[in-house]
Amino acid sequence: MTFNIIGTGMYVPENTVTNDDMAKIVDTNDEWIKQRVGISERRLSTHETTSEMGYKAALAALENAGVSAEEIDLIIVSTVSGESVCPSMSCKIQGMLGAKSVCYDINAACSAFLFALEAAAGHFARGKCKKALVIGAERLSALVDWTDRSTCVIFGDGAGAAVLEAGNGYVDSLFNVHGGEEVIEIPTHIGTSPYFKGEQKKPLIMMQGQETFKYAVSSMYADIKEIMARNNLTADDVRYIVPHQANMRILDFASRKLGIPMEKFVVNIDKYGNTSSASVAMALDELNRSGKLQKGDKIIMCAFGGGLADGANLIVW
Repeated sequence: MTFNIIGTGMYVPENTVTNDDMAKIVDTNDEWIKQRVGISERRLSTHETTSEMGYKAALAALENAGVSAEEIDLIIVSTVSGESVCPSMSCKIQGMLGAKSVCYDINAACSAFLFALEAAAGHFARGKCKKALVIGAERLSALVDWTDRSTCVIFGDGAGAAVLEAGNGYVDSLFNVHGGEEVIEIPTHIGTSPYFKGEQKKPLIMMQGQETFKYAVSSMYADIKEIMARNNLTADDVRYIVPHQANMRILDFASRKLGIPMEKFVVNIDKYGNTSSASVAMALDELNRSGKLQKGDKIIMCAFGGGLADGANLIVW
């Protein structure tokens, strides 16, 4: 016994920042950004915190599922950009919802929503919950170096959520971790201890673009190929691919190499940019609300990011 996804939701801030707006901050332009990553605009928070955006996505998912907060036994939040270390984002969202659930956060960067679904599957397998809420929420604008044009144009803020109940729709999953900080790193403040003599790195997103791209294209292709092979699936059997929204060129590459047409890839990076662990959840919600999904459709979700960590799962709708 694992789970079925019975509802989804998302939330993005009202503040829309176009590529032309970004060109007023750093040396860039609309054409350069579109060609480099495929982004036209992104949403950036002016006042909402990570937990507040996660809460609003959760409300939308609960409404979509027809489930009350009181019915939720488990809340897992994936994030790297919470506004506090303690309480966790899941605890804060639980309080906002008035739920009485077990809750905790997961940090696996852009892949964390998939890790959170895997963690939830364990609770269902042990009979420890009947309904769960899994949320990816990020305010990456708080972590961006706004003087670095290679990264600040990429990221956006937002949240996505899914409501799960006991079932057999979570069919398979795989994960890989290649520990290291050389490619992607977000340092924290080292604190004010008079005894600690470590170096204070800039507490902002640092990313090696070329190495990140190479890792992303190779891991995405390998993960999708493996999960299809393990489940004897052809390209025709897969209804949709719901990928992490990092770069349009990565998605194009995977589509061509896998022989799966782009029409099967859910894409919204042009509207929201890279929202890290929220991106898969947000894309899933847009797919769900499009009316295109039918019962029994096979969907592969996949992600890759800092850690380095990547993964994929197969679900049946």
